[in-house]
This record gives sequence, C-alpha cells and structure tokens, in this order.
Amino acid sequence: MSTQAPSLEVVDLRVEVDYGAREDIVDEITLHVAAGDVLGLVGESGSGKTTVGLAVLGHTRRGARIVRGEVRIEGRDILPLPPLERQRLRGRLVSYVPQDPASALNPALRINTQLEETLAAHGFGTSTERRARIVEMLEEVLLPTDDIFLKRYPHQLSGGQQQRVALAMAFANRPRVIVLDEPTTGLDVTTQAHVLETVRDLCSAHGVAAVYVSHDLSVVATLARQVAVMYGGRIVELGPTHALFTHAAHPYTRRLVEAIPEISGKHALIGIPGTAPRPGHRPVGCFFAPRCSFAQAECHVSFPPVENVAAGHDVRCFMHATVLAESIAARPAARPRAELGIEDALVAVRNVQASHGARQVLFDIDLVVRPSECVALVGESGSGKTTLARCIGGLHGGFEGEIFFRGQPLPCGSGARDADTRRNIQYVFQSPYNSLNPRKTIGQIIAQPLGVFFSASGADARRRAVEALERVQLSPTVLERYPQQLSGGERQRAAIARALVAQPQLLVCDEVTSALDVSVQAAIIDVLAELQRELHIGLLFVTHNLALIRTISQEVAVMSEGRIVERGLVDDVLESPQADYTKKLLSDTPSLEAAIAASS
Repeated sequence: MSTQAPSLEVVDLRVEVDYGAREDIVDEITLHVAAGDVLGLVGESGSGKTTVGLAVLGHTRRGARIVRGEVRIEGRDILPLPPLERQRLRGRLVSYVPQDPASALNPALRINTQLEETLAAHGFGTSTERRARIVEMLEEVLLPTDDIFLKRYPHQLSGGQQQRVALAMAFANRPRVIVLDEPTTGLDVTTQAHVLETVRDLCSAHGVAAVYVSHDLSVVATLARQVAVMYGGRIVELGPTHALFTHAAHPYTRRLVEAIPEISGKHALIGIPGTAPRPGHRPVGCFFAPRCSFAQAECHVSFPPVENVAAGHDVRCFMHATVLAESIAARPAARPRAELGIEDALVAVRNVQASHGARQVLFDIDLVVRPSECVALVGESGSGKTTLARCIGGLHGGFEGEIFFRGQPLPCGSGARDADTRRNIQYVFQSPYNSLNPRKTIGQIIAQPLGVFFSASGADARRRAVEALERVQLSPTVLERYPQQLSGGERQRAAIARALVAQPQLLVCDEVTSALDVSVQAAIIDVLAELQRELHIGLLFVTHNLALIRTISQEVAVMSEGRIVERGLVDDVLESPQADYTKKLLSDTPSLEAAIAASS
C-alpha cells in the first residue's frame, strides 16, 4: 500500500433517494486513495458503486442527494461548494470516464472538436497550445495524431478507440482524481488489456488517484492496489488486493471470488443465489444475511461494525474469523467435462464465406457442433464470431459454402427455412435489454414461440412458460412483469427461457454474459451447463472471455480476421496453444490467479 498522503478522501458519505420515504442508496462510505494509486470498487449491480463514483465528482443522479459526508481532493472538501463551482472543477480537478464511450461522445462532433472543447472549457492556453496538448493526449493513449483521424466522428472509431478518446479527454487537464465507471465492459480481451495498461500508465505518470468501478474482479486484481467491496450500499470489506482475493474475511467477497472464471479451470464456477437488496427493501441486520451460509442469529438483528483483521484490511462481518479461516484453496473443484461422443454432427459448417456489403468477413470456415456439446467461439471484436453465429442462426443475409443441420443443408436466411428447423435452432442475443420487447410482459414474450411453433395458448402455454422459467431458476411471479422490472441477469435468464420453450436442439449464445456481474455470470453459465447435460442441447457459445470457456465448453475455435486460426479440445488449446494469436489472447486475458501470483 502507498504511504503517500491521500489525494482523495471520502469520509462518512451518505446518499439518499426519495421512495416516498427517504432511503439511503449508500451510507457510511469512507475511502482513501493516494496519488498514483488505483482503488477498485466492486460489487453486484445495485450495490451502490456508481453512486459512490458520481459522488466523488460532487454529483448524483436525478432524485438522489448527498445528505452527509465529505469528499476531499488534496485536502479540499468539494461538497460544500456551490453547484456551479463544483461543475467547473469537473474535468480539471476530478474527471470521469463512462462505461459506454459511444453514448458519452457527441456523435455530431469530430474528434478534434471534442478534444479541443475539453481544454477550452477550462481555459487551457491558446489555440496553438491546445493543438499541441491534443497531440500529446493522443500519443499518451496510443492513438493516431494525424488530421485524418482527428476529423473522424465517434461512429467511425472502434470501441477501443472510442474508449481511448474518452480517456484522453479525462486526463487532458491533468486532474488529481479520476473515476472510471466500468470502462472496459464489452471490450474484447486484447483491447481491454491495452485500455487497462493505458489507465495504469497515465495514473502513475501524472500522479492521479483513480477509483475504478467494476464488476470484473479479474480486471480489478490486475489493476488496483486496494479493493473496496460493496453490498447493499455499504462497504463490507476493504483492503490490499492480494489480501482480499486470497484471505477474504467477508462471505460475500468469498462468494464473488468463487464466481470468477479461471484460465486453469481447476475450480467450479459458483453463482450467488438471490439478488442484492435495493433501497427500501433491505433486511434488518446484515444485508447479506439472507444469502449467507455463515449467518447466525445476531446477523439478523444488527449490522456488523467495522473490524480490523490485518494492516489496512477491514471487514464488516460478525463471522469474519470463521470466514478468514477458510483459504481460497478450499474452493470446490470443477466438475469433470463430459467426453465427446461420436454422434452425428448437429451442425456442420463447410467452407463458409460471408461478407458485409463489399467487405468479406468470413473466409473458409469449417466447424462442427455435436449433440450435448458446447463449442466456444472466441476472438477479438471484428474477428467474425457473431457473423458466423448469425449465419448458423439464419440471421445473416447470405453466405457461400454449406451449413448442415442434422445432415440437411440450411438455406441462408431463416425465412427460407422450414418451421421445424427454425424451432430447433434458437438464438440468445448479447443484450437482454434490446432483445426483449419492453411493451410486453415476460409471460407474453415467452408465450410467443409457443403460439408460433406449437399453437399453444391459455393454460397450456402458461404451464410451458412456467416450466421454462423454472429451468432457468426464475420464479413464475415474473410472468406478469415487464423486462424493465427485472435485473440484467433476470432478463438474460428470461431470454434463455424464451429460447427453451421452443424445445431446440441447438442454442446459439452470442456474448450472453459480457455485461453481467461475475456472480450473475456464474449463475447463467451454470444454467447453460445444466441444460446441456439434461436436455442434450448443443451450444455454440460466442465470447471474448477465454477464462469463461473452460467452465462450460468441450471444444474451442479461435477466430482472427474472419478465419479460424486454431481449433481443438479446450484443455489442449488453453494449455498448449499453437497459434501466435491464441497465445496473445491468453496473455491479454486478465487472470486472478496470475495477479495473485504476481503480487505474492
């Protein structure tokens, strides 16, 4: 841990929201971050991470307000300042990098205009000096500095380039504190590795104290020097990164660690049953007690005080000594993977080529998926993974070559396929926020395939919908809810349930866990693995997370620039990669195991 004076101090912060009665979103938040250090702020969705991150800027979302506490930057409390003065400090004293740069960057302005505005808004120099700083900013984030790049609009940049522009803007005025709100969510591992390295270098070079908000604990383990774990609006554990991930003293932290996928695949991936309580619905006592296997009577009576378990390591848990006694090595072992059978191929792809307009994106693709088998399709963004998946699912406009399903050739589009083929091949999309109709209830959404493929209605349709929901561990009570009333993990389960009611033989899963908390991700993977075992469904699992595939897949195909560069059994490919590209992907994949070993 750094011995420097903290650049950022958050003391006893409380933020409330009005739900008829004033309820706290977060409370009793105390943090200290030294210049050049990175603090990881982790927890499930709804834990209050982003609320704390915004409060560091002296800001809250509409309907919320800061009612207590201090946010001191280099000794100066910014919360008592008038709103306009706090606004002037943002971007100069404290900066923010959003989760989605595509929505944060102005789509109507060129890159150079947005970069110059960032500097001009805080009175930085002359036009010539601002131009020189823009060149310096772009060089720091490893982006081109020529006029061709500067005259581009945000939509003309890749996701990684957009995120680097957002980083350049955040560091432009040399702030003392920066808040990064899940800036690598949805990026492939190679782009993510570059962005993380850029963050680390900029914070170190300019002495910036950073708060890195994330649900990806593997990323946090590789980047942060200390970690604060949030649950139900409280910090339940805080300490050095190595200590938290090897000697967690809070049951919630331990369960988060058990939900982190590993490259080695030694341990089982275990989700956390239930969901985090939201403001106004938190139980008496410890908020985690209803989901905790260590809970005792006193846990349901009062919230635990802060206990110090080691230097710089604090926890709020009555049972912390018992939890601490269990080491990370005691994690349950992974379930042995099923041996590949010799059944006829469920899907066989032969010499497939596909294009987007005039640009060819798939070249000579060969792939086989067997019944009860999961084949992972991995690679960077733009490698062709989704295009191949959409060709199989009948969602891509056209392809050359052959795709067979149960030995029968598949036409290009779903409209040219018969109803039985469409039923047997179901697609689960990356974003459950966009794939579920917001104007229909979950019951109506799940019933739609039943009406199309089985002419089921009324009580029969409801019975089948309930069975599908129970398959994905959702309560039948969600049938009457709308998608916006569910969490991200619940929506994704509902999307899987919609696919399951068609009784498919092949499930195409396109980055279905990319934006989910690790605990929810683990639960979704467990659901898919169980479906694979019990229903003998074939899975094509598209992902950029190599650590995840070992928990569910038997085979893996690695794609780069529209070609499969390596294919084989998961253990063989991950332990002895042959292609240079696969080796690069593995080296760029954040690993909790590697981070722990490096910090030992």
